[in-house]
Amino acid sequence: MRRAAVALGLAVVMLLPGCTALSDGVGYYAQSIGGHLRMLQAARPLDELLSDPATDPALAARLRLAREIRAYAWQQLALPDNDSYTRYADLKRPFVVWNVFATPELSMKLEQWCFPVVGCVTYRGYYDRAAADAYAQRLRERGLETHVGGVPAYSTLGWTSDPLLNTFIRYPDGELARLIFHELAHQVVYAQNDSTFNESFATAVEEAGVERWLADRADPRAREQYAAWSARRRDFVALLSRHRALLEKAYADDADEATKRARKAEILGGLRAEYERIKAERWGGFAGYDRWFAQPLTNAHLAAVGTYTEWVPAFRALLSRQDGDLPRFYAAVRRLAKLSKVEREAALDALAPRAARAADAADRRP
Repeated sequence: MRRAAVALGLAVVMLLPGCTALSDGVGYYAQSIGGHLRMLQAARPLDELLSDPATDPALAARLRLAREIRAYAWQQLALPDNDSYTRYADLKRPFVVWNVFATPELSMKLEQWCFPVVGCVTYRGYYDRAAADAYAQRLRERGLETHVGGVPAYSTLGWTSDPLLNTFIRYPDGELARLIFHELAHQVVYAQNDSTFNESFATAVEEAGVERWLADRADPRAREQYAAWSARRRDFVALLSRHRALLEKAYADDADEATKRARKAEILGGLRAEYERIKAERWGGFAGYDRWFAQPLTNAHLAAVGTYTEWVPAFRALLSRQDGDLPRFYAAVRRLAKLSKVEREAALDALAPRAARAADAADRRP
């Protein structure tokens, strides 16, 4: 009964599905509670699955690898040693939730939704794609730009045991390790009302963790696969960061709205053109981001990516100051999390000033 109560209470305020104003009613809470509990109920212990002759051998191999990655996380990366990722659930869908992001037409500022206890985050999640699309349409009718993105995993900050899911278990080895390290990092530090801080920290942990895991445990093929994936991902993030900065500059100009809209269309057109060039010249035609670029692009698309990367250079610098010692790094990040948001951002900016972050993105320009 206690576990059920914790799960129910968490589902109302948990980080993953995003946050909502209380005035939205019980419907959103109901889908959050129901979706989370159905996921937990579908999860089976790894030992049970691995001893079951009916378990697909290919899946069993992935589960064994995930178990090894999970052990590495707490033994070598000082990440929590608990029951997270010791169970597996097949949800029969490609994503566990779909997150809705929204911005004004001429601003990169993401909308926020707020819960008691957890605070505010810059996305709102649904366990059903149609429900996410319907909510995004409601926001568009209010004049906001929206982006609906599928999410393969999320963290409940240690309140419940997060399971392995079909939505990511077949990722290539390095990407599977990266995701597990990222989600476990959310159990280490969480700052209320600061999605960018939380996600950037977890991204920095995943980067450091997967670099060490690949060097220590992975075979040469896995290292080669991850290096190719990581290089493309860096190109993609740098591309979006540069064009996000161009949009922010355009919106800050002392120009009329018509001029800003024209400049926005020009910038987004340039983004698509540069993507096609990178794909042809650097990626050998790799089309893994084509679906992302097939959407009508909005501010929300670019702002959503920034949530995961904005402060990563600062966290890299902080880890370097701790000589790569992860427990000391986590302790330093916890101290930052206790500051006010203004104080925290000032400290992070001192570690990696905005100009330096912009230069870093420019250095990655293909």
